[in-house]
Amino acid sequence: MSSLHDIERHPLEPFLPYNARVIMLGSFPPPKTRWCMNFFYPNPQNDMWRIMGLLFYGDKQHFVSQDRTFLYSDIVEFCSNTGIAIFDTATAVRRLRDNAADEFLEIIEPTDIGALLNAIPFCQDICCTGQKSLDTISSVYGCGKTAIGKYTETTISERHIRIWRMPSSSRAYPLSIEKKAEAYATLFRHAGLMR
Repeated sequence: MSSLHDIERHPLEPFLPYNARVIMLGSFPPPKTRWCMNFFYPNPQNDMWRIMGLLFYGDKQHFVSQDRTFLYSDIVEFCSNTGIAIFDTATAVRRLRDNAADEFLEIIEPTDIGALLNAIPFCQDICCTGQKSLDTISSVYGCGKTAIGKYTETTISERHIRIWRMPSSSRAYPLSIEKKAEAYATLFRHAGLMR
């Protein structure tokens, strides 16, 4: 059993459908006690899957079950069919507090983003789903920072990549789901995943 301040390895494998045109990168999953499914953005209090339901189906409850957990199989099928890959910018962290807050995560080992991109050859857009994610990529690849809903550009593994800064899907981030969805829509339209 791990204790606070132990190094945690990422508990999930990268989700990398071959057809992916966008990869969403958060910072690191919350503690497993907050999970309702064995996939990314597993905390039922996180709004990522509500944002996706609103954007692609006009219904923020589209991926939410009657017991207020997430519909794992529907989410995996949606991401596979739409062309969305998912992982995080850290493969090992130390939690400085027993929560998922980015400000209390110490990145021990950043993810090899180039290796992820090598598995998804059509991807040209990285979606950073929060400031910690963008800061981590920026520190490794020197790509600079950008405003929410905007992108900066860099080269990773000899590929031209747009790195988008999106609002956090955490409810602690002070923006309505509708406003968050507007920012994500800009990215998905630019990447050709939605009209």
